[in-house]
Amino acid sequence: MNEGEAQRVIQVVVVDDEALIRSGFELILGASEDIEVVATTTGGEAVETVRRERPDVVLLDIRMPDVDGLTVLRELRTMPDPPVVAMLTTFDADEYILTALHSGAAGFLLKDTEPEQLAHLVRTLAAGGVVLSPKASRTLLHSHPGTEAVVDEKAARVRLLTARERDVLVLVAEGLSNADIGARIHLGAGTVKDHVSAMLTKLRVTSRVQAALLAQRAGLLDEHPRPEAGR
Repeated sequence: MNEGEAQRVIQVVVVDDEALIRSGFELILGASEDIEVVATTTGGEAVETVRRERPDVVLLDIRMPDVDGLTVLRELRTMPDPPVVAMLTTFDADEYILTALHSGAAGFLLKDTEPEQLAHLVRTLAAGGVVLSPKASRTLLHSHPGTEAVVDEKAARVRLLTARERDVLVLVAEGLSNADIGARIHLGAGTVKDHVSAMLTKLRVTSRVQAALLAQRAGLLDEHPRPEAGR
């Protein structure tokens, strides 16, 4: 950072019915200078809290006793300029995760995510990236009987992509933002944005998460070496 340049602080709201989870996430994220947990709350107060605080990122428990996390997600998605929402869950194969992803969640975090990874994942979300566990997403796709043939048909659309668009899709599925993708493959941000737009149109999906799911289903992540962070 140049002298005098203000550091952008990512504002986060944590929504969970367990006080220990809320305080733990607040403590871990609060140790980073560029992240501020502006509020923690339960499901019943989540929408009001987010409307008041206007955070960049919401970490939202997918299963809560007072208000279902999917209900909160759908309400948040109707807000003007909604925050990025990632679901919190205990299990890799939570039956509600796929529904959440198709409802507009930008990914999901396991509650036992390593503390040193948590801030990095929040930064990825704030930058427009996808936070999605390849292992868990494969499990999810196979755990919904009757969806496999439909998903395979959709995944076949990756053949419509150019070689460069496939490269961009792989990096989107790895969770990179447009700026990170541009740095990785030496393209301007505007060019990357154009490639992402074309990719989403050809795949007939509306979000980067849905594109990432198709990339995984099509085996693109198995065909390409996984990019290393920071390189």
